[in-house]
Amino acid sequence: MKPPTTEIANAFLVPEATMGARISRAKQRIRAAGTTSSIPEGTEYVERLGAVLHVLYLSFNEGYIATSGPDLQRPDLADEAIRLPRDIHRSLHEDGEVAGLLALMLLTHARRTARTAPEGELVPLAEQDRSLWDGDMVEEGTRLITDAMLSSPLGAYQLQAAIASLHVRASHVNETDWRQIGFLYRVLRRIAPNPVATLNHAIAVAMTDGPEAGLAMVSELEGDERMARHHRLTAVRAHLLELVGDTAAVRENYLLASSRAPGPPEQRFLRRRTDRLA
Repeated sequence: MKPPTTEIANAFLVPEATMGARISRAKQRIRAAGTTSSIPEGTEYVERLGAVLHVLYLSFNEGYIATSGPDLQRPDLADEAIRLPRDIHRSLHEDGEVAGLLALMLLTHARRTARTAPEGELVPLAEQDRSLWDGDMVEEGTRLITDAMLSSPLGAYQLQAAIASLHVRASHVNETDWRQIGFLYRVLRRIAPNPVATLNHAIAVAMTDGPEAGLAMVSELEGDERMARHHRLTAVRAHLLELVGDTAAVRENYLLASSRAPGPPEQRFLRRRTDRLA
């Protein structure tokens, strides 16, 4: 499981050249230090486990939405990313964040069949056929996150899994508990600040307090260099502007988002959104 530099850069929201330089420097430091493999202890163990979970999280995300290639998803990569935290969970079954990450992956991957149309086109969550979701994965993921949140200190993966569970719990998009999702995003942003979490929070706020409130949150990210050329910023802005009814601005933002999207399936999806407004 060795993604190319482009995919790693997309995951970390940095330019490819920047990530390439970081990887090169890291390899040089490892060679110079003569680093060997060993099992750490104490705080170093916690830090290294966190790094391992983060890599698995990013690997799963690449399987969930591929940033290169013709297909939206890479199920083989997602399946492998799920297998590894499952193995870790068997050894560290009391670690809430290991359980949270595994739950997040299961609850997300449960929707894999419904996420693409027969011809391979992206189907957004609101339009998915929920009868196609994997009930066994939903059940396992829900059990994992429920147990983890009752017995472990709260962490970022647990919060994301709890949000995912609220989405899959709704039998119809109109039954989604957006207010609770918004609350969980507020907590997530407090313990693990991240521009993508803010962007997702903006969607939840728009669903409860109106699209203008969501757009105000999106505007706060416009000066964040990590999101400067990220397609999701303009895609979310376009979606919220569509709720407002500003057709010209919607079209402009969808066009910009499609030009920035890394993979063909997302590019086509965003262009179709643009074409609807022609």
